[in-house]
Amino acid sequence: MSIPDKHMPNAAEGPAVRVLDELLKKALAQQASDIHFESGDGTFRIRFRIDGVLRLTDAVPRQLRDALISRLKVLARMDIAEKRLPQDGRFQFTSGNDTVDLRVSSLPTVHGEKIVVRILNFNLLRPSLEDLGYERDDQTLLLAAITRPHGMVLLTGPTGSGKTLSLYSCLDALNRLDINISTVEDPSEIMVPGINQVNINERAGLTFATTLRALLRQDPDVLMVGEIRDVETAEIAIQAAQTGHVVLSTLHTNDAPSTLARLGHMGIAPFNVAASVILVTAQRLVRRLCNQCKVPMDEKHCEAVRQVLLTIPQTIWSTQELQTRPLFQSVGCPACAQGYKGRIGIYQIMPISSAIQTLILNHSDAQALAAQAAKEGMRTLRQAGLLKVVHGITSVHEVMALTQHG
Repeated sequence: MSIPDKHMPNAAEGPAVRVLDELLKKALAQQASDIHFESGDGTFRIRFRIDGVLRLTDAVPRQLRDALISRLKVLARMDIAEKRLPQDGRFQFTSGNDTVDLRVSSLPTVHGEKIVVRILNFNLLRPSLEDLGYERDDQTLLLAAITRPHGMVLLTGPTGSGKTLSLYSCLDALNRLDINISTVEDPSEIMVPGINQVNINERAGLTFATTLRALLRQDPDVLMVGEIRDVETAEIAIQAAQTGHVVLSTLHTNDAPSTLARLGHMGIAPFNVAASVILVTAQRLVRRLCNQCKVPMDEKHCEAVRQVLLTIPQTIWSTQELQTRPLFQSVGCPACAQGYKGRIGIYQIMPISSAIQTLILNHSDAQALAAQAAKEGMRTLRQAGLLKVVHGITSVHEVMALTQHG
C-alpha cells in the first residue's frame, strides 16, 4: 500500500517527520529487521534489531514521542485516537532506489503506547537455498521433496528464524508457467510475479481454513500456507497433500522430530500424518563472523570441537579436513557488531522414511522419532551449526548459544 502524497514526509511537517524519516533511512542502512519505539517511566528510547540483537540507536527527545507515534499511525492507516487497544497497519517507505514494506504494531503499556515496525525488504533479490545456508546434501533432500507429485513439507522454528524466506526460496524453485502456485498468509510479506497470493482477513471471515478450502477449487499444483495455527487448517492442508497437491507450511516447534508429535497433539490422526508429511525441516539463524576481524581459536579449544565434528553425519568434509581446518572466533572491529556481521541459517532436515512412518503409526514420541532419524543420517541443529564453524562462517559460541545439546 503506497502512501498518498498528502501523507508523504516533507520538511514542512515538523521535526517529528524529519526524525522519523532519518530513523527509517538509518534502519535500512544498518539492515535492521525491526524498530522498537518504547516508552518508560519518564523515558523514551528507540532500538533497532540487527542480526537478531536489539541495539540502542541515537537518543530522540522525549517530547517528540507522541508526534512520532502519531505520525507512524497515520502512515499505517491506524486510528490515532485509539490508545487503549492494540492495532496493526502497514505502509511503504522509499529511500533512494529501495522501497520497503513496513508492518506497524501498536501495544498499550503502562507508560504509553509501544510501537514496533517490522521492515520487510521484499525488493531485495531472494537468495538461493545455498545462499540461505543449506548444505549441499540438505538442498538435495529438500528439492527432491518439493518436486514430488504430492505431499506436505513443513518448515519449523521460532519466530524470526527465517522460515518465510526459506518458503519463498522453495516457491522460486517451483515457479514455472506450467505450475499453479497459490499462497495464503497473514499477511503476504514477499510479492512474487506468477504466484496467486491471498491475505487472510479474520474480521471478514477470511481465515486460513476458509481460504485454503477455496484454493482447493482453484486447480492448484502447489499450496503454501503461511502457518498451521489450528486443527482445522491442519486437516485441510493434510487432505490437500493426500489428494495430489504439494503443500508447504510452517509450524512453531523446536526441532523436526517434535513437529510430528505436535501434529498428533493437535488431534491429527497418526495415519494422516504418516500418509501426508514427506519432509520436515527445523532452522535457526546464527550470526556470521566478521571477515575483517575474526581470528583462529586457541588450538586446545579446537581439539574438543573437532572430536564432536568427527561424529556428525555428513558427506561434506573428509576426516582429515575436519581435523586440520582452522576454527575461528569473534573479536570485534569498527566494521561489525561485537565480531559479527549478518546472519545465516542452520538446518535440520528430516525426510519421512518408511521406518519413521511406522513409528508415527505406533504413536512413538519425539525421542524415538529423533533416534530413528539420526540412524538415517539426520543432523541435529547443533551439529548443523558446527559444520558452519568448519566453514569459518560462525563461531562455536554462537552455535552453542542458539541450539540445544545434541
